[in-house]
Amino acid sequence: MTVTPVYTVWSQSSGGGRDGEVVSESGRIDLELQPPAEMGGSGDGSNPEELFSAGYAACFNGALHLVAKNAGVELPEGTTVKATVGIGKDDVDDGFGLTADIHVHAPGLDAAKAQELAEAADGFCPYSKATKGNIAHQVTSSV
Repeated sequence: MTVTPVYTVWSQSSGGGRDGEVVSESGRIDLELQPPAEMGGSGDGSNPEELFSAGYAACFNGALHLVAKNAGVELPEGTTVKATVGIGKDDVDDGFGLTADIHVHAPGLDAAKAQELAEAADGFCPYSKATKGNIAHQVTSSV
């Protein structure tokens, strides 16, 4: 696959990675990072999984709106996308791996149509494309 970027951005990490700081090119992201308490940290800062879940949820929501529009479906007000990202030991090399579960909530939409749109968005979303086959993930919906 060839991609011709129409937008690029960088972020820079300093300190110890999970114990440090991350700043984006625009300066809109300027966060202290701390491991979550579940991983032995203080939990007093953000962490890479939190940032990834936020980006994935926003990207997937954009993909959902586009596939719905292209299908001639108006998403109900209150439609949300929740991306739940997990990290834990993998069974490959005793390293770490990620999971990602995407949940679309489309109140008032037909349940089958909501799931159809969620699956279509999963095929379109760049984050889903990047992670497919690389991390365990599932896509669900509710109305």
